[in-house]
Amino acid sequence: MTLLVLGLVLFLGAHSVRVFAEGWRTAMVARLGANGWKGAYSLASIIGLVLIVVGFGAARAQPVLLWVPPVWTRHLAALLNLVALVMLMAAYVPGNAIKARLKHPMILGVKVWAFAHLVSNQMLADVVLFGAFLAWAVLDFRAARARDRADGATAVTAATAATAATAVRAPALVPTLVTVAVGVAAWAFIAFWAHGAWIGVKPFGR
Repeated sequence: MTLLVLGLVLFLGAHSVRVFAEGWRTAMVARLGANGWKGAYSLASIIGLVLIVVGFGAARAQPVLLWVPPVWTRHLAALLNLVALVMLMAAYVPGNAIKARLKHPMILGVKVWAFAHLVSNQMLADVVLFGAFLAWAVLDFRAARARDRADGATAVTAATAATAATAVRAPALVPTLVTVAVGVAAWAFIAFWAHGAWIGVKPFGR
């Protein structure tokens, strides 16, 4: 459990700098340069991720049962993970309506993914892992929306409403359909094969 917690602190800490220390991040980027900062950020993230994987595996080898979730929570988790994967794909497919509407679909996808696993799992390690990611996603989304509001106020003062309206283009239908299709395909791959092969847990069977 110690490795898991250490990995979460390192990984989520690296991804929380803009939430809690935007000024420090700006100063470090100026000091190290953009590439230097990206290198340090990536290194911390990779080390943290490795510790999470190793620590979670070790914690699962000595499980601590907290409760027994009802069977229906597995089906709810499967549905929520489908939504989460579509949101995740929306972060990468240019011009889709889902990203235009949600603004930060990746963070929301992590939030839904973490919640889905919390309601359907019963071990202490699960609560620590997915609870930490859920808390991070909530805080990160709040910070991102605050930056959006600040950027929006700046944009309004810098441009006329007519210019802004001209610059806005409606998202195309095809990228949105591609986003949904790829998200559903990724969900099917994970749910019906990869989750069982890689994690050892089959969402739709034993």
